[in-house]
Amino acid sequence: MRTSEGVFECGDLPLQRGGTLRDARIVYKTFGQLSPRRDNVILYPTSYGAQHTDIEWLVRPEHCLDPSRYFIVIPNMFTNGLSSSPSNTSGEFPQVTTYDNVLQQRRLLNELFGVDRLKMVYGWSMGAQQAYHWAALFGDAVERIVVNCGSARTAPHNFVFLEGIRTTLLAARTAEEGLRAMGRIYAGWALSQTFYRREMWRGLGFTSLEDFLVRSWEANFLRRDRRDLLAQLWTWQNGDIAANDLYRGDLEMALAGIKAKVLLMPSATDLYFQTDDNRAELPHLKYGRLVEIPSVWGHRAGNPRDNTEDAVFIDAEVEALLSS
Repeated sequence: MRTSEGVFECGDLPLQRGGTLRDARIVYKTFGQLSPRRDNVILYPTSYGAQHTDIEWLVRPEHCLDPSRYFIVIPNMFTNGLSSSPSNTSGEFPQVTTYDNVLQQRRLLNELFGVDRLKMVYGWSMGAQQAYHWAALFGDAVERIVVNCGSARTAPHNFVFLEGIRTTLLAARTAEEGLRAMGRIYAGWALSQTFYRREMWRGLGFTSLEDFLVRSWEANFLRRDRRDLLAQLWTWQNGDIAANDLYRGDLEMALAGIKAKVLLMPSATDLYFQTDDNRAELPHLKYGRLVEIPSVWGHRAGNPRDNTEDAVFIDAEVEALLSS
């Protein structure tokens, strides 16, 4: 499989909410080969707390993100620790929106690869919010999007969940203490009640619930910088495809303005990106389809690295979208 990694130098960026991100940079990775007509491009943005190495497992031959058929680009979000982030940028880090991210992703594709139209944007969680932004902001540049466990606007309940994370990180006496606590809180939200009732963590190789919390959830967030997680959390809380001069806060107008085919794929047991959010969005989409993942893996159903059943389900639905 052909891969390439690089850095896109964005320069000094005036930001949507004010301020400037100095010497901004996006770290990216590509898979596969760009076709002569540049018509086989899939954008696969990162999610909260994730870097391209965490999500690239989904890029594999004979699956929906097949590098033998498509040229797949993973741009790392600002604030994820690889692209410009508090941990690698001097001075006070400004507030960066999803809007800011996708504008620079579009520049990256155009300036580095000469790409002005995407076959698909595939996103899970915060990646799904970026996919939604792409379709709303760049109508003629996107043929399809997959909104996998995401929404067009961060819901109030979702916002409150994130407030719990934010205040925990800020109140902790040390960064390590805050990250460990964050992992334990996240574990209760990211997976369903049924997952824990059935002790499904045993199938992942853990010997006890405590072992699962320490070696999976605490360890996952201990890899990251607290400052980056707080900055990216702000981006998530303020996710809204209508929060720009084009739509001026009118979510229904923003949804109606999407020209791409939209696959809404929530998990039946997701506790913060709920199916009801997508049901409310669906009537306003010109070419929308909602397919619920029948899973007990909660939000993690959308990133089924250790969950073959949900992976097969997602694969089939995305393949059908690509064929449409």
